[in-house]
Amino acid sequence: MKVGLFIPCFIDQFYPEVGKATYELLLKLGCDVDYPSGQTCCGQPMANGGHAHDSKGLAIKFGEVFSPYDYIVGPSGSCVNHVREHYDIVPQTENIKKVRKGTWEISDFLVNILKVDNLKARFSKKVGVHNSCHGHRGLGLGVQTELNDPTQVSVIETLLNQVEGIELAELDHPDECCGFGGTFSVTEPTVSVQMGINRVADHKKQDVEVITGADMSCLMHIQGILKRQGSNVEVKHVVEILNSEL
Repeated sequence: MKVGLFIPCFIDQFYPEVGKATYELLLKLGCDVDYPSGQTCCGQPMANGGHAHDSKGLAIKFGEVFSPYDYIVGPSGSCVNHVREHYDIVPQTENIKKVRKGTWEISDFLVNILKVDNLKARFSKKVGVHNSCHGHRGLGLGVQTELNDPTQVSVIETLLNQVEGIELAELDHPDECCGFGGTFSVTEPTVSVQMGINRVADHKKQDVEVITGADMSCLMHIQGILKRQGSNVEVKHVVEILNSEL
């Protein structure tokens, strides 16, 4: 299969190591991976801010750039969810229909397309999983406790449980929002920060060494709070853990 690597803006600018780990992991698992240099923002920030009309050109551009690939894979649940669920704002051309169907968040892709069940990774630390809202509820990446459905599966934890040496923490509130919310953290900073403090406190209560998740934007928010608290708890995207010593 031919995979187009979709790297969101904030990862490109602030966390390039996550993009590199995604590329390396897909290669190691046998994918033919290409990074199309013509890619731009998917349009999520404008849409989140109430300016969906300003993001139409970016959606069309995304369709043009990524339609040649069998799958489009990215390390961001929120951006993937935007492509899948909100590209109805533009005419449904063949390009747009193909990318809406073919765009996958990396952990979802590994579990449900590649069927990975034996990762040869090692990460000997206690880890807390942060389930970001868009990926968790928009893409169904985790167990939504309010549904009380025993058939639900967390794709992130399915993969992390294959990592040798890892210990996963049991949080009191495993699917609570961290407060980032994109532009929400700008327009409502006080509420956003307090929500983030609450999430960090839940992880620290379990004595985790690392907080991980599938959205670097939320992890960036959590990382900022940890730094301001002078905490030694690390933040890593799940793909960095899955790529450890693979």
